[in-house]
Amino acid sequence: MKKIILTLLTVLSVSSAFCQNREKYAELVNEADKLYANKEYLKSANKFLEAFSEYEIYAQISDRYKAACSWALAGQTDSAFVQLFQIAHIEDFADLSIVDDVALSSLHADERWNFIVEFVKQNKEKASSLDAVLSAIFDSVYQENRQYDFELKETEQKYGRNSNEMSEIVKTINEKNAANLVKITKIIDEKGWLGTDIIGERGSQVLFSIIQYADVKIQENYLPMIKESVAKGNTDPSYLALLEDEVALKQRRRQIYGSRIGIDIKTGKTYIAPLEDPDNVDKRRKEIGLNKYQDYLSIFGITWNVDEYKKELPELDAKHGIK
Repeated sequence: MKKIILTLLTVLSVSSAFCQNREKYAELVNEADKLYANKEYLKSANKFLEAFSEYEIYAQISDRYKAACSWALAGQTDSAFVQLFQIAHIEDFADLSIVDDVALSSLHADERWNFIVEFVKQNKEKASSLDAVLSAIFDSVYQENRQYDFELKETEQKYGRNSNEMSEIVKTINEKNAANLVKITKIIDEKGWLGTDIIGERGSQVLFSIIQYADVKIQENYLPMIKESVAKGNTDPSYLALLEDEVALKQRRRQIYGSRIGIDIKTGKTYIAPLEDPDNVDKRRKEIGLNKYQDYLSIFGITWNVDEYKKELPELDAKHGIK
């Protein structure tokens, strides 16, 4: 009983902290709105900036848009464009009424304005072709995951990685992931793999992230669907590479595209997990639309030397249980 009470108190403590942060963010935004209504645009803009700086995770597109208007009316063109560019590439930012918003009229003469308008037009075109219901489902999961990512980082900073608070959040996240997996796989089974043409780039990213952490049998089941979607240009080929390589390694086979990078626990050194036919990896990557292997490895600070790598392969195979 004591353990149950302590666990409950831990959850309530963490939840209370995040509720307080949301309330503080809302208070700052409300203050910014009042200052805007009183035509104190510079003060309003700075109040928005304070809210974003301290509680960025809670920032909404609408809030950043209002901040851009405040900066524009305050004569701070660069700051206005900072906010607009932050939201212009987001699919949800697709309201063409921005063109007629008098609050932003001072920005029209700037060459950057045309880029903003073009982004909005493209978002509008994409949004009109998406499945609204399915997109909303994946957007909800995205927002939920975003919130949990923030809570995880904040809890670790406040209580430590091995704290009870961290354990409770991880447990909650795992439960949510399991529930999302059931919900999303049911949709895929009914409608097939959903690409960017149906749920947009964000939705596609969320879909992949859910399957990426699923059981290997589930991953293997959906590989043919992902391959087909990639071939049609509706799914990022990097998703296929990551998933196919992961499935191969889990099944004690060498990876195909070299997307999986390992870290040696003893030395902390990064290495390329066992790779099939290293000489032709660039050819295979090109076939599905990936960049050159060295470009990919540069992200991890690795220089590709195929001859040296082939010498290391037997040892890497043994490390991963590949025969």
